[in-house]
Amino acid sequence: MTQQHFDVVIAGGAAIGSAAAYFLTADAGFSGSVAVIEADASYQFCATALSAASIRHQFSTPENIRMSLFGTQFLRRFSQNMAVDGDCPDPAFHEGGYLFLASASGLQTLHNNHQLQSSLGADIALLNPAQLQTRYPWLNTSDLAGGALGLSGEGWLDAYGMMQGMRRKAIAQGASYLHNKVTGLDHTAGHVTAVRLADGERIHCGALINAAGTGATALAATVDIDLPVHARKRSVFYVQCPQPLPGCPMVIDPSGAYFRPEGQGFIMGISPPADQDPDATDFDVQHALFDEVLWPTLAARVPAFEALRCGRSWAGHYDMNLFDQNLILGLHPAMDNLYFANGLSGHGMQQAPAIGRALSELIITGKFQTLDLSRLGWERILHHQPMIEHNIV
Repeated sequence: MTQQHFDVVIAGGAAIGSAAAYFLTADAGFSGSVAVIEADASYQFCATALSAASIRHQFSTPENIRMSLFGTQFLRRFSQNMAVDGDCPDPAFHEGGYLFLASASGLQTLHNNHQLQSSLGADIALLNPAQLQTRYPWLNTSDLAGGALGLSGEGWLDAYGMMQGMRRKAIAQGASYLHNKVTGLDHTAGHVTAVRLADGERIHCGALINAAGTGATALAATVDIDLPVHARKRSVFYVQCPQPLPGCPMVIDPSGAYFRPEGQGFIMGISPPADQDPDATDFDVQHALFDEVLWPTLAARVPAFEALRCGRSWAGHYDMNLFDQNLILGLHPAMDNLYFANGLSGHGMQQAPAIGRALSELIITGKFQTLDLSRLGWERILHHQPMIEHNIV
């Protein structure tokens, strides 16, 4: 068995892990070595590749809004900043906007969120039912009290391309990517000394980032830390509709169902009821959820969808923080060099740049520098003080 040492080891090389590797290796104040360990070299099962690949500023907590605002800035400069040897990757970012719809019972929440979002610089417009009907004549507004539309900065992109662009740039800047799986941690006196790999290798580390997605909970358990993150399956359906929907943004129905344009059709999805949402162990598509819930719901919202045809579909896993649906970021008090970035609950890809930057700042300087994300730390978990994010899609 060979032994290696890296100053920073990152368990998980998808969007979060690659963002952290990029920001670490890009920082002039960091001269250490970085190893990213990823079990799925094809990335075909990672949440990033199987997501709806969208970015929004319409959250209900300041930290989520600020992180996604930075995500938009990052995407707008992506091709230039991620260039390697003159090759400029294109994340295909389309600022088509998000449209959150509200019934009468949800209107006050929509207004409250809008006030917070606008105060932080998000470009969101409130629309009344008449304005919604004028702007989107294909939309059934009979039961709506209003909507909030992202005028700029929100939209969708090539999430896989974004992840691969960060990965390639991190490698060009000196990061090492290893095809393996972290199965356990060696530790002593509250300090991780090495990671154990599936092939029997052991890599010593100065710091460890747990960016293992749905595998993060099992990894945390090897050092007796209870991470409240569980895998939840979310199915995405690609459909075609005979009638065009001009100007269609990413639409979030009051039911939680969503749809947005994708190529010549649309993708759509909805979360299953809480009592039908167990820990995910497979990638089987929830076809009954489409037939019995999603299609009828969206056909009522968009009458043209009554004639839709479902083509391909797929399922991915959210790393859902069951405590409060928010990211858990930073050191755990039981371990002085184990950094967590887990529980994104479906918005990891869009916030990966901000999280990668934050992890880099914590490791290099010991504190947050650009965004104060301290409320997302372990303290709220350990003291049973949830910070609820209401806009989970």
